[in-house]
Amino acid sequence: MEIKKVFVVGAGLMGGGIAQVCAQAGIHVTLNDVKEEALEKSLKSIRWSVGKFIEKGKVQEDLEQIMSRIESTVDYERVTEADLVIEAVFENLELKQKVFREIDGLAKKDAVIATNTSAIPISELASVTAKPERVLGLHFFSPVPMMQAVEVIRGIATSDSVFATGKAFVLQIGKEPIMVNRDVAGFVINRINFPSAIEAMRLVEQGVATVEDIDKGLRLASGRKMGIFETGDMVGLDVTYGALMAMYHETGDPRWYPPLLLRRKVKAGHLGRKTGKGWYEYNEDGSRKDG
Repeated sequence: MEIKKVFVVGAGLMGGGIAQVCAQAGIHVTLNDVKEEALEKSLKSIRWSVGKFIEKGKVQEDLEQIMSRIESTVDYERVTEADLVIEAVFENLELKQKVFREIDGLAKKDAVIATNTSAIPISELASVTAKPERVLGLHFFSPVPMMQAVEVIRGIATSDSVFATGKAFVLQIGKEPIMVNRDVAGFVINRINFPSAIEAMRLVEQGVATVEDIDKGLRLASGRKMGIFETGDMVGLDVTYGALMAMYHETGDPRWYPPLLLRRKVKAGHLGRKTGKGWYEYNEDGSRKDG
């Protein structure tokens, strides 16, 4: 099945990034959010990002041609036209299930419905639809335009053809598919990354090392482009918290329970770049105050 039209629900960092890579790959995409201001902010960010890719010679097409493939909406009217619907809302089970119920009643019968969840089991989201065999996970990584990997996750009911369509779509947009054959909480990459993030937070809690030195050490010793805390601020501390809680509730394993320092920061509203303060502090233009 060739994907020609995509409908993305959620115009945040992830949803906007997904819309951008689809448009750059020649796919027509509708970006949806409940707030007009969120859509305006996302389109402005996409325009800036695509412009940077063009400046660096990584994208050859004209900016306006790419942007013409993206339209925005606060309703679900265009869901009926989409070959693929991607849910990219906040990491909350009830909210995602609400979106899935609404989409399921509108999507055409052969449409593929995907979630960008980083930890919630695909099967749990698919269970609220009438066509769970057409549901799968497409877990993008942040920032979406830069990161090449996309996890393609099979739910317990996902059909072979839909799983194959997910892989083909990831290749179509110029990314590399990581095939996840079993629907386990956290999937593959986060099952590997989250333990190190949790340990890094505990080392800061215990006064063993600072946020700055841990990030510097990971960049210099591990070859990472960004440290754990820099990445956490970009993604959002509330998103990390939501993913860890989803894994904790799913498995009952205490190793996934969010460290106290993360819980306190989320309660205080220190959520990262989007609030001006997280593990680091930020200026209004998004640059780091100590950067």
